[in-house]
Amino acid sequence: MNEILTLSLTELAERLARREVSPTELMTAVLDRIEATNDALLAFVALRDRESLLADARAAEERIGRGEGRVLEGVPLGVKDLEHVKGLPNTEGSLLFKERISGHDDVHVARLRAAGAIVVGKTNAPEFGWTAITKNLVYGVTHSPWSLDVSPGGSSGGSSAALAGCVCPLVTASDGGGSIRIPASYTGAFGLKPSYGRVPISPREDWPWGMTSVYGPLTKTVEDAALFLDLVAGPDPRDPTSLPPPGLSYREEVAKPLEPGLRIGFSPDLGYAVVQSDVAEAVGDAVACFEKLGHSVKPLRGGPPQLGVDWAMLGSFELAVRLADHLPERAGELHRTLAEQVRRSTGIEPATWKRISDERLELSEWCASQFEEFDLLVTPTVPTDPPPAKGPFPTEIEGRAANLMSAGSFTIPFNLSWHPAASVRAGLSRRGLPIGMQIVGPRHRDDLVLRAARAFERERPWHPRWPTLIGEGL
Repeated sequence: MNEILTLSLTELAERLARREVSPTELMTAVLDRIEATNDALLAFVALRDRESLLADARAAEERIGRGEGRVLEGVPLGVKDLEHVKGLPNTEGSLLFKERISGHDDVHVARLRAAGAIVVGKTNAPEFGWTAITKNLVYGVTHSPWSLDVSPGGSSGGSSAALAGCVCPLVTASDGGGSIRIPASYTGAFGLKPSYGRVPISPREDWPWGMTSVYGPLTKTVEDAALFLDLVAGPDPRDPTSLPPPGLSYREEVAKPLEPGLRIGFSPDLGYAVVQSDVAEAVGDAVACFEKLGHSVKPLRGGPPQLGVDWAMLGSFELAVRLADHLPERAGELHRTLAEQVRRSTGIEPATWKRISDERLELSEWCASQFEEFDLLVTPTVPTDPPPAKGPFPTEIEGRAANLMSAGSFTIPFNLSWHPAASVRAGLSRRGLPIGMQIVGPRHRDDLVLRAARAFERERPWHPRWPTLIGEGL
């Protein structure tokens, strides 16, 4: 494997700008790496043809030579198959759309391209992003580069496998209930779910009443994520929920030291999660780093309402609305579990909707009370090691019954509340698999979350320790 594939995004962009690495060399290395690993990982599910990609790389090389290179000039980009790239498949992992070709770029993809990135192809995702295991009936099962026996998570599992396996240096990801943070935790990457609206979702195909999904960075380092966010954040007139420009550079923010004296609230379980003992131990040890840096760490008061099952019901109902023109006639083309969830969700009654709304308001009030006392909240990202690549998730953890929505125990609440939340690598489990620690900030304080994550990263750097470098995986 070419050494340049182990570099972080910012390291790679700087080498390209200094002409120490050529875009053609980089594109060749990525394509060769995809060819060498994709049978095992299934990170990519659709690729542009090699000759057109190399032609784009040569054009990027010429721009750099003329002094016209952009910040990501010549950087290969993998786009999650739940997102649009003009001219490439957009199956959403479903047989319903296995022949669909996108007619446009999503706005964040267009912005990355405008910064010089070259779209290589599409990365795998579970059907409509409905589970934290990346498998579907169109393409198959994606595996983790840390161990081919386990999942790289979902729904951004193809992207996380490509990133952590040193296959592609830049990927896109989205998070409606943990779909950036869970894969980040399972593969030892950094993942940020930004504040709702920070990165526009446009053009939209329908109005998402639940409004929990966001686009955000899944990267090797915190600085990489800050660069990504600088390039894609900002309003789009087609997305009325998109936020105004942040008024700062996230990359400049993460270069600043984190002032001491922050008040950090820590919970190992949010009052209800069943957590693997070595995960709890690693995250407890990791959060102590903040005390070393001059911050106070105290227990959270109580926990939020458990909304995982209702979150899943809400998502299934919205999917039923999206697929109204195809169902029930083509329900047999959906994964049977998803088809059943969608069918059951159509029976939601006004009283159920009212209860979910009341509990979401209770969650918002709980978050408000916590952020009156604390500047940041810290939890594990995921309660356990990754599940088997094909699933299922465990129903029991060290002799204790696991919650039905166990994988999203810590992530789902902050999608429903719209707070920015990141996952950083906190260590390795007894099985030698990555463990994530989640850092949550007040609404719209993506900068604070990134700075806290960068402060932790300085104390406990995880890059460049990736599977290919430590003798694990491929």
